This record gives sequence, structure tokens and C-alpha cells, in this order.
Amino acid sequence: MLVETKALTRRFGGLVAVDQVDFQVRRGQTKALIGPNGAGKTTLLNLVSGLLPASSGDILIRGRSVVSCGPHEIAALGLARTFQNVQLFENMTVKENVMVGCHAWSKQGIASGALRWIGHWREEKLIEQEAERQLEFVGLSDLADFPAHSLPFGKQRMLEIARALASRPQVLLLDEPASGLSTRETSELAELLRQISVRGITILLVDHDMQFVMDISDEVVVLDQGRKIAEGTPAEIQVNPRVIAAYLGAEAK
Repeated sequence: MLVETKALTRRFGGLVAVDQVDFQVRRGQTKALIGPNGAGKTTLLNLVSGLLPASSGDILIRGRSVVSCGPHEIAALGLARTFQNVQLFENMTVKENVMVGCHAWSKQGIASGALRWIGHWREEKLIEQEAERQLEFVGLSDLADFPAHSLPFGKQRMLEIARALASRPQVLLLDEPASGLSTRETSELAELLRQISVRGITILLVDHDMQFVMDISDEVVVLDQGRKIAEGTPAEIQVNPRVIAAYLGAEAK
């Protein structure tokens, strides 16, 4: 199993945001976390990526517990993520933003650059080539030299994904990737995620767009008030009475 949580819990004072959640993500799978507002979805993603410490429970990546690891340690194990609110280096160019993601696997440091070691310049060239490759993949090659802040919102979303891909992840965590996108942009994003999956990259995502989620996911986990209430294929989730009750406020039968 690539990613697994066991009785994962996160408390904020008296509020239990994530409550004893167990789920697994298999290699090559696209898995979605859904649920009403306040269900604990983003908190769960933050726990898996190391941005928040767990109150109790465990998180395993390839069988190794990472519950006490920081974000940089988890990233080094092959996890990359994007955020609900796009977070870019706005005054850097589009290509420079993607180059930042490459430093997850680069080996040369400040000393080699200051001393002008040949290995440093070779690696810088590799980083530039990788950034160009990812920009071509997401359709932003023609905007490589533009400042990141000049891009329209939908393309900023794509840029953030390109930067995450530049880190060469095994698992891509996406928080509300379709939020704020037009219908056309959402369709383009869905196709991009299918291509990412074909590359062998595992995807774990949170989103509120149910059509988008159901179209691209192999399996769906449903949270409500911090607890997992259902898990299964999109077809199973769409007819699950507990899921329907959670979204519509009706009593499950």
C-alpha cells in the first residue's frame, strides 16, 4: 500500500476535525476525499503531507510511519501537493516557479554554486530542462517567461500542478484543484489528471465538484464531521444512503 492512515485523529482544542479515520491509497490509484463543508477533508490532506501533526493514530507511506515527520521529510519520500488557495512565487517567472519544484531531487548546494563547480551548472541545466518539460505537459510552454502573477487564475492552477510534478512525485495531493475553474477549464484539468495517472503517479484529491470527482476517481472516501462514513467506487458512493443523508441533511435509512 502506498499511503495508509490508521485511526488518524486531529483535535483543535475541543473540536475533533479528523476522527479515527482509516483509509488506503494503492499505487497508481486516483482517490478522492469528499464531504460537506467542515467535514475535515483539507485537515486530513494537511496531516498526510505533514503540515499538521496528528493528535493520535498513524500515517504510513510505503509501510513506513511518517506521523512524526515534517513536510520536507514527507516530500523527500515522493509526495507533492497543491493548495486550495494557489500559492505561487508571484514575482518569479512561470518557468522559475516550476524550477523551484525540482529542488526536491537536486543534489548540488550553495557551496557548489559559489565555487562554480561544473556539477552545479550541469544540474541547473537539468532543472531548466525538467521545468520546460513539465510546462509543455500542462500546456504553458508559451508563457514560460511571463511573471506568474500575470497568468489568469485557471493557468495559475496548472502552473502549481506543473511545479508539483517537477519534484518527480510518486503521490500528488490536490486540494480543491477545480475550485474557481470554468466548465471548460475543469474538463481540461480532468484530462490532465488522467494523463498524470497514465504516467504512474498516484493521486489523492479533495474537491467539491461532484461531477469532476466522479469522472476521474477510481475510489471515493466520504467524510462527515471528521469521520469516514463511506468508501467505494463512484457508482457505489452515489447511491449510498449515508452519503445522500450527509449532503442533503436527511436521515439515513
